[in-house]
This record gives sequence, C-alpha cells and structure tokens, in this order.
Amino acid sequence: MKKLINGVSDVVTESLDGFARAHADIVKVSHDPDFVSRADGPVQGKVGLVSGGGSGHEPLHAGFVGKGMLDAAVPGPVFTSPTPMPIVEATKAADGGAGVLHIVKNYTGDVLNFETAADLVAAEGITVRSVVTNDDVAVQDSLYTAGRRGVAGTVLVEKLAGAAADRGDDLDGVTAIAERVNANVRSMGLALRAGTVPHAGEPGFDLAEDEVEFGVGIHGEPGRERIKLESADQLTYRLMAAVLDDLPFASGDSVLLFVNGMGGTPLSELYIVFRRAAEILDERGITLGRSLVGSLVTSLEMQGASITVLRLDDELTALWDAPVNTAALRWGV
Repeated sequence: MKKLINGVSDVVTESLDGFARAHADIVKVSHDPDFVSRADGPVQGKVGLVSGGGSGHEPLHAGFVGKGMLDAAVPGPVFTSPTPMPIVEATKAADGGAGVLHIVKNYTGDVLNFETAADLVAAEGITVRSVVTNDDVAVQDSLYTAGRRGVAGTVLVEKLAGAAADRGDDLDGVTAIAERVNANVRSMGLALRAGTVPHAGEPGFDLAEDEVEFGVGIHGEPGRERIKLESADQLTYRLMAAVLDDLPFASGDSVLLFVNGMGGTPLSELYIVFRRAAEILDERGITLGRSLVGSLVTSLEMQGASITVLRLDDELTALWDAPVNTAALRWGV
C-alpha cells in the first residue's frame, strides 16, 4: 500500500486540519467530536442543512459546506458511519433557529445514527427533519442498506435544498424540495479497479484486467454483475439505459446530467463518458438542461465512474443556478 499518510489512525484528523487551513474563509473544523461547519454560521433565521457519512468520499460531504449548500458536515472514519454525538454537535452548529434538515445517505449505520442524533437534539428544543437519499438503481437491497443506496444524487439534493434554504423557505419547504429531488434523481456506477482502505492495506475487491464491476457501490459493494471490459461508449450505454429506464425518463423531459469520477479516473475519461451520455439523451428526445462533471463522490482511489440524471422543472433549474460558495462547488458569487 502506497499512500500519502502518516499513520492510519490519523488520516481523518489530519485531512480535516488541512481542509480547514485551505478553506478557512468558508469552513471551520471542530474536534472531539469531529465535524465541519460554516465559518460564518450558524445563519440566524435560515434552515440549517447537515449531512455526513464515512470519510473516503471526498469532497462529499465537507466539501459542500458553505453558502448555498450545507451548514455542517460530519465525517466518520473511512467508510464508517459517524456516531451520534458528532451529528448532535454539528446539528447544534447549524441551527439558526429555523430548524435543521438532515440529508442522510441510505446506509444502515448512517440512518440509525442520524435518527438517534435527531432524537437527542429534539430534547434540547431543535426541530429536525430528515431526508434519506436512495438514488442508486443498481440494487434494491445490499449488504449495507435496507433498500437502495444513496450515492452521487446526494450532491444534487444538498445543492437544491441548500438553495431553497438560502432563499428563505421554511423547514417544511426545504424538506419538500429535498424529497422532490430525491424522487426524481437516479444514479448508477461502475468500477474498473478498487480503492484501498488505509486500515485494510489492500484493495476492497479484485478485478481482472478484462473485468468491470457493473453497478458497484461507493464503498466497493458488489453491483448487478461482473462483466467483461467494453468500450467507453458501450459501458456508458449500459449505465444510461439502467438509469433512464428506472424513473422512467421520457421524451420532452429536461434533465441535469452528472458524470462523477470515483477518485481514480482522469477528467478526460469522464468527458468521454459525458459525451456519449449526452448523445443518448438526444436520441431519446430528452433535453440536456444542466450538466456537472467531476470527481465529487469518490471511493478513495477507485477507478470508475457513475452517471446521475435528475429530472428538472423550472423551479429546480432556478435552484441549481442559485449562488453557491463551497470548497467543491462555486458559482454565482
């Protein structure tokens, strides 16, 4: 195992400290327990947004703390859910008096620990709502979830709900936007090579040089099937067919197309995937309304990509275009 780390037990803490120094104008980092919050927060009178999960998916979630997205994020150990207490403290740090929305990926540990934290802060007078993201079409159930996994679509939920909170929507309104996005977004990914969890010291799974894990999860969980390596266009078609047929998306829809890298995929390859995905939208009469390309929900250095498609309407498009200022997404400011 070759990694730029000092000690396995220090990876999350030292990474957070570097993140805080690099983006001190946007975020602040707290330890004991670990969480990230807005440097200018909490914003009084605004609904607070909190998300989190295991580390190793950077920039998810800490990279999306800032104006127009999250007010706080809770990084657990690598690929391991954070415990309730840092979620409690992050929720307090995000509370500006208008309530807090928890955006939780559908992994069993995340769901249970966020539920426990919500109960604890409710006892202190903070109103919390929760939206569980489950955009992954690869499986109905996995080793890690009851139901579908929450993956790259979570970024879109955070962005659009964050914009709704910034425009002044109340807690019920922000929650409704998050639920609407989650209901209209679908994702699926594939892996060419696994990442290596530092404390494991070896790749999470083995793939032959001519094999692809199709429908892989962001922790390396198995997907629909293991297939032989195909061209980028053929693999993109497989992903798009699975995603578009699931909602289903229809001719005349306007969508946001998000091609996400898993951590070890060059941007040039992501654009090759995006190119074919956009062509498939054209062929189906679906309008490419908005786009996003980049490694935003990663799995350490996994080599692979995922495709996420969100059905847009005028309101969701306006919320996407609204200003955002985070370490990982920034426009309009």
